[in-house]
Amino acid sequence: MTYQASDRKRFVFTRREFLWCLSGGIFLGLGGHQLIRYTTRQQADVFIAKAADYRIDLGRIISQGLHELGISPQEIRGKRILLKPNLVEVSSGHAHINTHPLVIRGAIEAFLRLGAAAVFVGEGPAHVTDTFMVVEETGLGDVLFEDKIRFVDLNYDDLFDLTNQTGFNTLSRLTFPATLKKVDWIVSVAKMKTHHWAGVTLSMKNLFGVMPGSVYGWPKNVLHYRGISQSIVDINTTLRPHFAIVDGITGMQGDGPIMGDPIHPGVLVMGRSLPAVDATCCRIMGVDPHKIDYLRVAAKHLGTIVESDIHQRGEMINGVYTPFTLAPKT
Repeated sequence: MTYQASDRKRFVFTRREFLWCLSGGIFLGLGGHQLIRYTTRQQADVFIAKAADYRIDLGRIISQGLHELGISPQEIRGKRILLKPNLVEVSSGHAHINTHPLVIRGAIEAFLRLGAAAVFVGEGPAHVTDTFMVVEETGLGDVLFEDKIRFVDLNYDDLFDLTNQTGFNTLSRLTFPATLKKVDWIVSVAKMKTHHWAGVTLSMKNLFGVMPGSVYGWPKNVLHYRGISQSIVDINTTLRPHFAIVDGITGMQGDGPIMGDPIHPGVLVMGRSLPAVDATCCRIMGVDPHKIDYLRVAAKHLGTIVESDIHQRGEMINGVYTPFTLAPKT
């Protein structure tokens, strides 16, 4: 559908109103998780797909990845799926900063195709207090409006607490948006980027965005003060997300996660184990995952990052290898 420039203001207001209406209460039940400290070698499957640009059928590619990873309609049917993109700042036309909206659309299509009862999108941007402005200006608002998908502002959701399962950041409890206990699957739909403090920001670091700004401030300063790497591990071990999809079609190198330059690996990477997915992304980027603090620690609690223990499905790393320039040391 085509809109005239004169319709833009009316259309944006109507769409924002639509998103606000859909951001109300939803569903029921996030099951409890038990922390595991691995004492034996673990294994994981990770799927890599080539994707030259955002105009191709990303829903088909993500569906293929889910199939290759053993995720069947029986596992997804009737489930409520929350997709958590990486939305950092307003960046219309800058595909290297935020998860591309067409990757979100592809994930929506793939999970609905498997029989999900509902798919929702939720995010709590760290740098902007007006979440809906970021949703609009990044183009995600168009996708959500057209596909009639509910969006939840995780910065201002109702809240619940969980015991911090690892406690590396010294906080005894972590506060999460209530939506997270009302869905069956939490899917981190991240961006492939470098990060000037953490080294890289991928599916595990993306979970910073579920931490409500109403509690932890902007840009989640409480967690930054307590330690970024420590908080990444604590959030992931406490929340235990179910799946990861990393948008590496266009990524960011250099002074990430905001000021870097675009780079085009042309890949989507996905899997159940977030440490294994992020370790695979690191290897695609020319980064040693064992030198990333939070991955090295997460490997003891959440899953392997050892290359020989990760079964690559789809493309092999050497076929999509795209060295990234790292952020300058600060």
